[in-house]
Amino acid sequence: MANKLIYQFRVTLLEVTPPIWRRIQVPADYSFWDLHVAIQDSMGWLDYHLHEFRVKKPRNRKVDIIGIPDTETDRSVIAGWEVPISEYFVTPGVAAAYEYDFGDGWCHEVLLEGILLKESSVKYPVCVTGERACPPEDCGGIPGYETLLNVLAKPRTEECKDMNAWLKGHAKNYFPYKPEHFDPCEVKFWNPNKRWQIAFGEHA
Repeated sequence: MANKLIYQFRVTLLEVTPPIWRRIQVPADYSFWDLHVAIQDSMGWLDYHLHEFRVKKPRNRKVDIIGIPDTETDRSVIAGWEVPISEYFVTPGVAAAYEYDFGDGWCHEVLLEGILLKESSVKYPVCVTGERACPPEDCGGIPGYETLLNVLAKPRTEECKDMNAWLKGHAKNYFPYKPEHFDPCEVKFWNPNKRWQIAFGEHA
């Protein structure tokens, strides 16, 4: 039955006003790694950094950390590709915390809004809607993002010229950065298995 179901999530970047958010639909048989890739692609992150989910186990309410196992510390991190999202997102209303880039500290709420029947005409995952552009990668977290917006609001200054030069020289080339722009039709989803092979295939 799981292969006929779709999970609908609302992913919201925290501490940003007005909110930056996406509504995505993914197969119910996805793993947490698969969900991570869908979040990255729909938000507009580049998957350059580490990530983790923090979510309560349905029965014992223990908070588990799911992501990429950490072999250099004593932190217990469950490998995301080994855990189905259906083990934790058992009913609409369940939410997880998702953090990306532990240096910049981008924290998101991942809320299960509904469990739907798969539509044969739709290719999943899909981004249904959302608002506002993702912050540029490596801009310095919330403080850096706020500084970036303030600088870009003063286009005739040297600081703005320098900021635009940085945006142009970025791996993604964010110039011209339009913070209010988002079009779900522009979202392109990677195959999560291919992303895993690129990240870990040589070391698996």
